[in-house]
Amino acid sequence: MKKIFNFLLLTFIIFSTSFAKDNSLKDIQNKKEIIIGLDDTFAPMGFRDEQGKIIGFDIDLANEVAERMGVKATFKPCEWDGIIFDLRSKKIDLIWNGLTITPQREKQILFSTPYFDDDQIVIVKDPSIKSFEDLKGKNIGVQLGSASYFAFENSSLAKKTDKVNKYSTNVEALLDLEAGRTDAVVIDAVIGKYYTSKKGGFIILNEVLDKQQMGVGIRKQDLALKNEIDKTLANMKADGSFNKIYQKWFGNN
Repeated sequence: MKKIFNFLLLTFIIFSTSFAKDNSLKDIQNKKEIIIGLDDTFAPMGFRDEQGKIIGFDIDLANEVAERMGVKATFKPCEWDGIIFDLRSKKIDLIWNGLTITPQREKQILFSTPYFDDDQIVIVKDPSIKSFEDLKGKNIGVQLGSASYFAFENSSLAKKTDKVNKYSTNVEALLDLEAGRTDAVVIDAVIGKYYTSKKGGFIILNEVLDKQQMGVGIRKQDLALKNEIDKTLANMKADGSFNKIYQKWFGNN
């Protein structure tokens, strides 16, 4: 009886160890490709240029990390509201596109070490709106499923506004703001400042809704892949290549 018990225990241990083995990095290296999900309208992190090519700060970072890992980065546009499902169901290997680290997302996925600081800001067009208090009873636009959406929902501003207009992309929200169909847009500072610098008529309120950080989204079980990304990004910061890419997109700011 004791021999049977020991045999079953050993079998269980071997099975458990095999099941728990993390091949996430090895699998990526074997297939020589890493599929990265993104919202391809999220300038300047990841977006399409006039020729339709996907470019951006995160695109350059991801390409450099992939090259150092010995694989090719392939970028796959996804609906942002469902991108975490795409990651967890293995339709993509990573989310790398200005992904803000939030408590809601940390319950579902892993994050790399934060690599970018960001704020949640509010953009308006009407110069008479100078503060959050002036938004009382106004319509607010926000991208569904975004960090901006969660920051807004958890803020006192949500209680002051009359209506929330939800959009698939930030670009759609800003187009409605420009057309006067919404009064303000809650948005990541990095994309909000990019668009206001490219197009006149938008005003950024001085108040900050929330301070946040961005990271690479990774499946919970893919610890080996996370560790490799963290190590590679740290090496890039140490050798100056991270800063070179940063200056390409943001100057010396």
